[in-house]
Amino acid sequence: MKYSGVITRYLEHLPLPKDVEPVTLLEGNTPLIEADNLRRELKAPCKIFLKFEGANPTGSFKDRGMTVAITKAVLDKAEAVICASTGNTSASAAAYAAKAGIKAFVVLPKGKIAIGKLAQALIYGAKVIEIDGNFDEALTIVREVGAKTKVVIVNSINPYRIEGQKTASFEIIENLGVAPTHHSLPVGNAGNITAYWKGYVEWKEKHGTTLPRMLGFQAEGAAPIVHNRIFEHPETVATAIRIGNPASWKQAVQARDDSGGRIEMTSDSEIIAAQRLIASTEGIFCEPASASSVAGLRKLVAESYFTGKDTVVCTLTGNGLKDPDTAARGITPPLSAKPVLADVLKLMDLN
Repeated sequence: MKYSGVITRYLEHLPLPKDVEPVTLLEGNTPLIEADNLRRELKAPCKIFLKFEGANPTGSFKDRGMTVAITKAVLDKAEAVICASTGNTSASAAAYAAKAGIKAFVVLPKGKIAIGKLAQALIYGAKVIEIDGNFDEALTIVREVGAKTKVVIVNSINPYRIEGQKTASFEIIENLGVAPTHHSLPVGNAGNITAYWKGYVEWKEKHGTTLPRMLGFQAEGAAPIVHNRIFEHPETVATAIRIGNPASWKQAVQARDDSGGRIEMTSDSEIIAAQRLIASTEGIFCEPASASSVAGLRKLVAESYFTGKDTVVCTLTGNGLKDPDTAARGITPPLSAKPVLADVLKLMDLN
């Protein structure tokens, strides 16, 4: 069957006209991979699945929401869109705006964006504006632009973004035949945990299913929900979740409470260790923020939180090629040999 993107696939679940022409890059339909090697490494009693959103067209989960937000903007005759970003939103907004033939403006915290993500926004043709501030300050400016102009904001404060992102939970249920018992996610601006929970609840109401406990994980240096206070100067190696005042804070807490789940934090060292563990056991290269879902899972396994009856889905939000510099730190460099067989065999150390 030909795949046509999340709007065509799930139009009955989306607040768009039935005859809508989607602005799509064929996002969605990402792999749900059973992680048996990871489960054995962690000595986890539960089944573990990895929802690899890095397989989306621009390399992150943002494409699910952006196809809906940009499609709605085009329906409303918008000529331009704008976003604040820690990187992935800017890449996605710029790509979908290019596809739609409209302008894209991006406001970024200077020096705080992984080079791979910045390169994407620029190559797609967005006008990128760097500010001497953090993401939260960038979003404040974007809100003001939206209030004073006709430029459409496509951050997750745009409800159509959440509508698109919820489709990932539909795919998980269709793959597993039922919702997982637990769903683990990174939490930055908190739109994704909000969207997944919305999707699970709506699917239950329409088709019937169980509901998972939502597990969200922030970085220690950017954990406003965990500490219940704004972080004025958030810091973490996981740039995608380096946010001190999440736009969907209340909704994320509601998702946690309604599902009986948890929102906790992991250290940068735990995040990087999880990134490398995912790569070395399952052959999946995700960006650091993505790995917080598995870093958090690892901590809960150590607490004997799960049972053999549980199924846990961990969302890996973005591709590791978004931030290769961080991944390269601390990795053993390539070995060096002369261009002769004997030298290569010696370094291979097959004995």
